[in-house]
Amino acid sequence: MINFSSLFHVIKKFKISQWQILAGPILILMILAMMILPLAPFVLDILFTFNIALSIIILLVSMFTRHTLEFTAFPTILLFSTLLRLALNVASTRIVFLNGHIGTSAAGRVIESFGHFLVGGNFAIGIVVFIILVIINFIVITKGASRIAEVGARFILDAMPGKQMAIDADLNAGLIGEEKAKKRRIKITQEADFYGSMDGASKFVRGDAIAGILIMILNIFGGLIIGLFQHHMPLKTAAEVYTLLTIGDGLVAQIPALVISTAAGVIVTRVSTNQHVGEQMISQLFYNPQVIVLSAMVLGVLGLVPGMPNVIFLVFTTFLFAFSWWLYQRKYSSENNLFQSNQEYKTIQDSISEASWNDVELEDPIRIEVGYNLTSMIDMNDKSDLLDKIRIVRKKIAQELGFLPPLIHVKNNMSLSENDYRVLIKGVEVGQGTCFYDRFMAIDSGRKTEPLPFEKVYEPTFGLSGYWIDKDFKHEAQKRGYSVIESSTVISTHIHFLISNHVEELFGRQETQQLLDHVSIAMPKLTEDLIPNIINLTNFHKVLKNLLLENVPIRDMRTILETLSEHADIQKDPNELTAIVRIALRKIIVQKLFHKSHVIEVIGLESNLEQILLNTIKSGTNTIEPQLSQSLLLKTKEAMQKQSSIGSPLVLLVSHPLRYFLSRFLRHHFPELTVLSQFELVDITTIKMTNIIGN
Repeated sequence: MINFSSLFHVIKKFKISQWQILAGPILILMILAMMILPLAPFVLDILFTFNIALSIIILLVSMFTRHTLEFTAFPTILLFSTLLRLALNVASTRIVFLNGHIGTSAAGRVIESFGHFLVGGNFAIGIVVFIILVIINFIVITKGASRIAEVGARFILDAMPGKQMAIDADLNAGLIGEEKAKKRRIKITQEADFYGSMDGASKFVRGDAIAGILIMILNIFGGLIIGLFQHHMPLKTAAEVYTLLTIGDGLVAQIPALVISTAAGVIVTRVSTNQHVGEQMISQLFYNPQVIVLSAMVLGVLGLVPGMPNVIFLVFTTFLFAFSWWLYQRKYSSENNLFQSNQEYKTIQDSISEASWNDVELEDPIRIEVGYNLTSMIDMNDKSDLLDKIRIVRKKIAQELGFLPPLIHVKNNMSLSENDYRVLIKGVEVGQGTCFYDRFMAIDSGRKTEPLPFEKVYEPTFGLSGYWIDKDFKHEAQKRGYSVIESSTVISTHIHFLISNHVEELFGRQETQQLLDHVSIAMPKLTEDLIPNIINLTNFHKVLKNLLLENVPIRDMRTILETLSEHADIQKDPNELTAIVRIALRKIIVQKLFHKSHVIEVIGLESNLEQILLNTIKSGTNTIEPQLSQSLLLKTKEAMQKQSSIGSPLVLLVSHPLRYFLSRFLRHHFPELTVLSQFELVDITTIKMTNIIGN
């Protein structure tokens, strides 16, 4: 026997979401059952009533949606509702043919009521009304909605690349986060899928209207044949009974079809706002009292023409005048209230309020501020590619140095001159320049033949002489031997130069942790025991920062981690650890400084000077006497000038104990000079001292 208590317990355990999942399969099974199994007239009445109620619900839902994506299930619902109507047509046709000889009540009360009440029991009127409904549905509403859905789908698909680029630009500029960008991409995809589905789903409604006409014709002629030849009914009686049943059946199916077609038209014609469709129509149609007054005047003039329905026209004229006066009073009152609210708001704003965390503005790690004329270069709707080039700069720095720099924020600054820009790192200005959005920069590349008829300027990154030229003069400048670059390239090159020279300021503890997390995925064994067991995050960050400070890339994290794992448990000083890591990275350092050079030409120290500096370090003072300091700086400058004159890299080779000390001392005066230890050149066989710094 069936255990009903267990069955009820299982049903009770079903969640609402699980019942919702079963709704689709259950509806399909019901539709198939209606097509196959004969239904009683009472059941047919229930299903027809359900179909009418469902169509009304669908129309109201479409009216109350503010955005298109709030009703993404509409194409599927449209398919199911169309199948439901066709299944009901099949079921009603079966019962009309089986029991039509009994009378007009053979197919239930709903069909009988639509056949008698709506068309007065006159089958000729019923046929005309049915055809009119089909024409309205098929030619007017459905055709228009199909065309709008088709055009909407085409425009949405055409606009997808631009929207994706806008999202990427916002993300690269730091205006949105990764999570918000992901949601916006999903929304664009859903919108394209919806309009594509609506383009196809609208064909269901058109097919349903055609099927309604064919079913009506088949039902009338089929009913006449069955009534005359099977039930031997008189021709007039058979025509009246079967025609009224067919018209009732057609009307009870076409009215819901017309309602759902209207809902489809509402969905595809609406513009996504924060208002319902009704609110949009009322607020925009009856907003301007002047329009209502002019309409009342035109209607009043027509009402005074003899032979016209004067009373009705003049009544509507009076109503429109009163309505326009009410709108004017309401609008005037709203403007006064808005003015008073603004005055009150200004009074409140003028009062002193307590400070809050909203008043605290954190500095961006990297920020670019542009003047008024350069705002077009950061306009996402414009063709300027500055944001794309800034993204490329950030990627290039990440590839060159081995860590991901912070996002570069771009904003306009009205206090700057209209064509100026400046770059700030942690709120401190590190560079500025002048740029012209609609011009090109022609730079003297050493191949120029003659000057250009423009004002001479200097390129902001390397100080090269050049000219800001008009677009029309671009080819002429190239013919004269100048290198012509875009204005966005001038700024992006300057940004790359400034970030590269201040990279150690951008590499903080947060970037260190992010780099460590990234490396842990690829090399988990190297990182799991290193931090914090062997070296803490603070010292690890100092080591990496020291390397970046002297332009040593940290891409080879495997070597860095292996070296620290071997020495950090004994040596705790981050400066000494940096020296050990530099020796491990010597091949990368040498390759960067002396790429494809067979003979390494460097600057050396005179032996007496080197001994004096070594004694200074051993004494523990770590400071150079003022006279010796001035002499050292002067001799270093002279040696660097000689080194540059022969085209050799600006590299100073010293003994290992002196490297860090001299590098820190000379870096503030000569940032372009690289100080190497002899341990960093142990694999080099040919070393030539081209210049000597003497005492």
